[in-house]
Amino acid sequence: MTAQLLSEVCPNVEVEPPLQPLTGETFRHRTANVEDSARLDITAQGFWGSNRQCAYFDVRVFNPHAPTNCNQTIAASYRRHENEKRREYEKRVVEVEHGSFTPIVMSSTGGWGPSAMIMYKRLASLIATKHAAPYSATMRMIRCKIVFSLIDSTVMCLRGARSSSHKPMKALDLIDTPVDLVVNEGRF
Repeated sequence: MTAQLLSEVCPNVEVEPPLQPLTGETFRHRTANVEDSARLDITAQGFWGSNRQCAYFDVRVFNPHAPTNCNQTIAASYRRHENEKRREYEKRVVEVEHGSFTPIVMSSTGGWGPSAMIMYKRLASLIATKHAAPYSATMRMIRCKIVFSLIDSTVMCLRGARSSSHKPMKALDLIDTPVDLVVNEGRF
């Protein structure tokens, strides 16, 4: 869904782009991903301003009520998950891919980490400008899409599929509705 939104304002959006193989580079963190088959979730050309630079995104959704997260504040959980993603990919993206890296960390209850908030605010601004729509309405539409997508995923995790051919229904048809149609018709 995030890739679909990015494709409205960025050229060359790709889902699960492979990273270039390493040619002897070493990274400070032991948890850095050095596998030749490493992939990130999304890449979008020109998202942060430079038309030629690619922005790489990796998404993590965590349960704030899980035992590993419940002994710390929600802010500390977001920070920890963002830092884990940064240690794993940031140096590789900057030094090998010559791009920028943004971890998109969300909780299963609908909250966003600091980097995700900045990223989605920028995305809402770009989409609002493109469609000459109010920023607030565009941001509200993006939040609705994400929350319903999280709800859809949570329900599927809890309920599961009843058969291998079962296709889950979307929580709202809003998820596949073009942004300009939602904003212009006020369907948010």
